[in-house]
Amino acid sequence: MTTYRIVRFYARAELDNEVLETGLTLDEAQEHCSDPETSSRTCTTEKGQALTESHGDWFDGYCEE
Repeated sequence: MTTYRIVRFYARAELDNEVLETGLTLDEAQEHCSDPETSSRTCTTEKGQALTESHGDWFDGYCEE
């Protein structure tokens, strides 16, 4: 069975992308990434906005493991 991981991608080159979750189904990965809180451009929570302030633009994507 193919599994997927969620990766947070940062626009700033000096920041390393980080793996947030592993072992997900395609549906689970797509559901996570469809949430507006998984992108600096659409997030509205204090946590997401603080991340944007400190790290610049970012988004969560998924990759096959």
